[in-house]
Amino acid sequence: MANLFVIAAPSGCGKTSLVKALCEQLNNIKVSVSHTTRPPRKGEVDGKNYFFVNKSEFNEIKNNANFLESAKVFDNYYGTAKQTVQQQLSDGIDVVLEIDWQGARQVKKHIPEALSIFILPPSKNTLRDRLTNRAQDNEAIINRRMQDAVSEMRHYNEFDYLVINDDFELALEQIKAIVISQRMRLDNQSVQHQKLLKQLI
Repeated sequence: MANLFVIAAPSGCGKTSLVKALCEQLNNIKVSVSHTTRPPRKGEVDGKNYFFVNKSEFNEIKNNANFLESAKVFDNYYGTAKQTVQQQLSDGIDVVLEIDWQGARQVKKHIPEALSIFILPPSKNTLRDRLTNRAQDNEAIINRRMQDAVSEMRHYNEFDYLVINDDFELALEQIKAIVISQRMRLDNQSVQHQKLLKQLI
């Protein structure tokens, strides 16, 4: 029985790095590749990091109700294809959706059993430093991202778990613990070890 995990955070909180490390260190878990209208960043690969599409292509997918969730973030659109997620879950693979709070809210409506994790920075100053040190945006964009971050952080209480990314390794261990704990739930274990349980009882 596979699990769906939703991980959200404001830009600059280390969400992408944490999710990448999570999938590298645990078996049988993958990130669902989302569609986006934003241009690729340096080093990003179409079909691996995102499916990069234009707005008309995005709207066509959305109008055909083929997104599990979609949202507008910082003037760009993002969406998760239903078929991709459903296929991976059917194959017994745990799926991570790396999305924002708007998307998380939509996913919960469709799949209430999805487990959601929100990542926060240890302070606003740390968040600004991280956004600045990425050297991807000018000062005006960084200020906009900070404003958006405050708005996003107000939705932390809509999530099942809260992780503060002050120390990266500690935050990673906490997220791994959440994933492992979910895998060890009785309903998951009963399905996975059905044959053994029949033999033992």
